[in-house]
Amino acid sequence: MSKHIFVTGGVVSALGKGITAASLGRLLKARGYKVMMQKADPYLNVDPGTMSPFQHGEVFVTDDGKETDLDLGHYERFINESLNADSNFTSGLIYQTLISRERAGDFLGGTVQVIPHVTNEIKARFAAVEETSGANVVITEIGGTVGDIEGQPFIEAMRQFRKEKGPGETIAIHVSLVPFIAAAHEIKTKPTQHSVKELRSMGIQPEIIVCRSDHEVEPAVRAKLASFCDVDESCVFQNLDCPSIYDVPRHLADQGFDLKVCELLGLEPRTRDMSPWYSFTGALHEANALTDITRIGVVGKYTALPDAYLSVIEALHHSGVYYGRHVEVELVDGENLDPAQVGEVLGRYDGILVPGGFGIRGIEGKIAAAGFARTRKVPYLGVCLGMQVAVAEFARGVCGMEGATSTEFEPDCAYPVIDLMPEQRGIADKGATMRLGAYPCVLAEGTLAAEAYGTMCISERHRHRYEFNNDYRTVLEAAGLKVSGTSPDGSLVEVVELAEEDHPWFVATQAHPEFKSRPNEPAPLFREFVRAAIARHEGRDRRDLHVVGVPVLSDAGVGPEKVES
Repeated sequence: MSKHIFVTGGVVSALGKGITAASLGRLLKARGYKVMMQKADPYLNVDPGTMSPFQHGEVFVTDDGKETDLDLGHYERFINESLNADSNFTSGLIYQTLISRERAGDFLGGTVQVIPHVTNEIKARFAAVEETSGANVVITEIGGTVGDIEGQPFIEAMRQFRKEKGPGETIAIHVSLVPFIAAAHEIKTKPTQHSVKELRSMGIQPEIIVCRSDHEVEPAVRAKLASFCDVDESCVFQNLDCPSIYDVPRHLADQGFDLKVCELLGLEPRTRDMSPWYSFTGALHEANALTDITRIGVVGKYTALPDAYLSVIEALHHSGVYYGRHVEVELVDGENLDPAQVGEVLGRYDGILVPGGFGIRGIEGKIAAAGFARTRKVPYLGVCLGMQVAVAEFARGVCGMEGATSTEFEPDCAYPVIDLMPEQRGIADKGATMRLGAYPCVLAEGTLAAEAYGTMCISERHRHRYEFNNDYRTVLEAAGLKVSGTSPDGSLVEVVELAEEDHPWFVATQAHPEFKSRPNEPAPLFREFVRAAIARHEGRDRRDLHVVGVPVLSDAGVGPEKVES
């Protein structure tokens, strides 16, 4: 039977509940426990798939094709586990499920209500992760802020679930803002006191309080919070702003956070082995302290909100640490990228990446970016839409197909080198109807893609409706565009590239390899792209680059034979 940890947030949103939860997951996994995580989001969208990245950041996709909250990306990167559809659910999904059942007559004419029907469905989702994963510990983050009307069914379901599980089987961790008031020169606890009071009014007494602050929360302040919130002093921790999110596990571990969690849940405090993680963070800070910087330009359309490209940015940073170099990522708005002046904007970058996206806005700027990278021999990585614009640019610039583009942007274009996938035709609904999740790909021998992966058969996650149009494959290949990866039956083009004699490193994939990148194990295409960018910056052969060799995260700690005091 799994132990359950619930993480709630107080006072304001965007506190870092997800990072706190993920850090705890990392620490417990380092003690040898199997950990799984999930996020319960109270909003009424069925999933984040149709939400604007400007509002919600990136949509993270799991292997089984679930479009999820970006926090799941943090979870996967921290605990080094692939999550699934059970790991994210929303109020919208809960209500959709219940209404579908009601329409089918499942409730035999009964009145469908928030209690017990909605709360029962939520509790079933809490339990599903336990049943499918066999985890020792399940960590569930409740999205939003305590006190939100939309979140009340989730808090009530959490209360019922804890009661049904019994003492010692669950704990509640409340992450709350403890602000520093500059005018008063002091930390204020009142917002957290009121947040805990609100939580207690709904039947939840948190066992642990985590104080989020940009100033030291002194022991006397933590003691005050413990007194007014009715928790032990030893159960009030601080989570201060850290140089990197990857420093948070150590920051919490130094306070005995995970040891206290083990104590409250009755878990044996096995030896904790964080050496691979600390090796990464040490290499990260050494790299970021370097004054010599390799710059990567990410040409997108949601550049006003970096979280829209969160996994891309993290994968680039993982790759920089892998090679012991300081890699700086800059977002470039494709909409403002004038093809006539593209060199002035992109000339300062050692590598150019065009990430995924939807819609025509900024598309000509992205095509111009791909053209600049191709003609100036700047390392290029295209991801999803980034592959499509690379194909369109090659068709225009090399094959003379003026105006070549995707039918997503111009349905009646003269050269539709990118077209709607046949199975997508006639689909009206936008949500969860794309080609989603992990799909296999067979790579061609002797290609840059095969070199990066070190194998001929790979699997990467996808999220798209449009695909390389095979009607143009022969003419594009004859002109020098290499098809280096296809679906196993050869019907779908998954990876394209340019020959090394024509370009130092130019690869584009229809997939989203960034979703599988880990701190100690960067996504292969990102790793090799950054390697090529560093080589360009340093004026050397990319194969001569020194590799730091950060240890790969192990899936378990040392084990139960030694107890840490």
